[in-house]
Amino acid sequence: MKLRIIGAGLPRTGTRSLGVALEHLIGGRCYTMSDIPEHPFNLGDGWNGALADETTDWHKLLNGFAVAVDWPASLFWRELSEANPDALVVLSVRDSAEEWWDSFNDTVLLTARIAQAKGWNEGKGLLDLLERFSGTTKWDDPVTMMASYERYNAAVRKKIAPHRLLEWRVSEGWEPICRALVLAEPTIPFPWVNRRSDWG
Repeated sequence: MKLRIIGAGLPRTGTRSLGVALEHLIGGRCYTMSDIPEHPFNLGDGWNGALADETTDWHKLLNGFAVAVDWPASLFWRELSEANPDALVVLSVRDSAEEWWDSFNDTVLLTARIAQAKGWNEGKGLLDLLERFSGTTKWDDPVTMMASYERYNAAVRKKIAPHRLLEWRVSEGWEPICRALVLAEPTIPFPWVNRRSDWG
């Protein structure tokens, strides 16, 4: 099975809400990090191989899924867009890099810092993702991460052809997504899940 939709957006840009919405719209399963049994620190052989730049069978790795959003999949948007040339690419964004950083710092990085503890031996998959995204082991820095956010989004906009790319904010809800997919808007409210307050 090939992906119909690739979520290229970074974590904390409404990716989980987007995934729930897309499953409702197209009736196919959406892949997120939650589908990895030992996430976020042990990503499994497939993603570890991809992070090591090994040849990856993307269709095998994401078999059974019609959509992929969130890390680790979104970090490989280039490879996934090439492997699935007919897929729509959805770049979910925040209104600013600062807004994204505030949410990312209060959620994802709080979890990532756990793996920096002395004697930690339960895997470092999330740290590997952060290093790949930021290009440095010194990712726990707002200036570095906000610059990486801007650079990342600019790369997606530059690489993906306009007819394949939908840039979307969660506040926009159903309408842009349904327009891009040529589907009627559901009558139910747009799902808003995985809010910052849900992280304990």
